[in-house]
Amino acid sequence: MDSIVPLLTDPAAWVALVTLIVMEVVLGIDNLIFISILTNKLPEHQREKARKIGIGLALIMRLGLLGTVAWIVQLTEPVFEVFGQGFSWKDLILIGGGLFLVWKATKEIHHNVDPEDHKEDMVGGAAITSFSAAIVQILLLDLVFSVDSIITAVGMTPHVPIMVVAVVFAVTVMLLAATPLANFIEKNPTIVMLALAFLLMIGTTLIAEGMGFHVPKGYVYAAMAFSALVEVLNMVSRNARKKKKGTVH
Repeated sequence: MDSIVPLLTDPAAWVALVTLIVMEVVLGIDNLIFISILTNKLPEHQREKARKIGIGLALIMRLGLLGTVAWIVQLTEPVFEVFGQGFSWKDLILIGGGLFLVWKATKEIHHNVDPEDHKEDMVGGAAITSFSAAIVQILLLDLVFSVDSIITAVGMTPHVPIMVVAVVFAVTVMLLAATPLANFIEKNPTIVMLALAFLLMIGTTLIAEGMGFHVPKGYVYAAMAFSALVEVLNMVSRNARKKKKGTVH
């Protein structure tokens, strides 16, 4: 275990810490979108509790994985080949997580597009998913992102304390932003479809990474930021038209 005191006076350690925090926060956006959409399907009195428990358990799991960094790194070693393409446990985790995201996003898009199908799911209550199912899905997806981010972090710094601080900071940001983001998505129906499209793109990217096709994350997040900006402009335009109609009447 690294000693913390020498790291406090090492400029390189501080640069690595800031870089890791930014990376963890950015990677956490994917997870946060999924958590927001998933927990919004619960009864209102369970939503915030589910977010706190899900993100809290995710923090515990990430810190636990950091304690097995040496083992996590070994997950990048190929375990079998298909047509000359080697696949490691990390690849299989990314592919599995990507398929889950694509399936979940496609299912939710179908529910939003087909009102009749949506009504069938709503029979008998307001929730389409259960509290325990939401927590399990949050943890499963966080496992995928955790393995990917930890392996990336190891390539940036060998110091576990720096990784721990970055993870705790990023998860704290997620905890603070979870409810405001979920409320924003719920109040703006068009944002839901955009968020589901993001999840579909992220899932496809994970599958591609697992298959050996590197997709620069900068391109993915740039596309997400551009789409979000366009939607914000649409929202401003809609609000302006509503105010104008209200003034006319």
